[in-house]
Amino acid sequence: MVGPTAGIGQGSPVSQIPPLVADLTPAGTPLPTLWLLRHGETAWSRDGKYTGLTDLELTPHGEEQAIQARRHLSGVDFDAVFTSPLQRAVRTAELAGYPDAEVLPYAHEWDYGAFEGRSSAEVRSENPGYLIWSDGVPQGESLGEVSARADRVISRIQAGCGTPADRTPLAVPLQCALVVAHGHFLRILAARWLELEPREGRRFSLGTAAVCALGWDKRTPGIRHWNL
Repeated sequence: MVGPTAGIGQGSPVSQIPPLVADLTPAGTPLPTLWLLRHGETAWSRDGKYTGLTDLELTPHGEEQAIQARRHLSGVDFDAVFTSPLQRAVRTAELAGYPDAEVLPYAHEWDYGAFEGRSSAEVRSENPGYLIWSDGVPQGESLGEVSARADRVISRIQAGCGTPADRTPLAVPLQCALVVAHGHFLRILAARWLELEPREGRRFSLGTAAVCALGWDKRTPGIRHWNL
């Protein structure tokens, strides 16, 4: 008969087995899961144009995309739902079933400056080696500035969690939250959640109205779902 200590080295008492690392906050609640939802299609996203602070509405197809995103979120019990202040995100949140989402004024898209409304193909026709992640945008936000805003969102989600991003240790921890925002911003947010440099957001392609989830594995931030 195999005893309860089978698989442990000979002579090793059970008390010496390192305990599993629980993904818990100091309050004893699970570390939060962060769901992400990119806004649905706009005329500029459809045409591949940089869309930062220009406040475009969703196309009819974008509205349908937002409605369809519900199927990935159904059954998820959110403690908090947040949205960018731009109407394409607010409307996406409404159509996905969250008309009362809290507006986070710092969760807007990258300010593309002089590249606003231009396509990446047009920019590369003038500068074939151009890459926004390394070259930035003239007269707009730096990648570091966008990253700082993403870090603020993460600190809000992880408040009271005892994580490196926790800036409000006495807060009541969230367990599950949703952020409805924008392509580049959410990619940078994901990189920062994973404790990566913001430029690593370039590795996370994200379609319109795509749903993602970020979580934990043994207190290591990780990806649970991406680009659903």
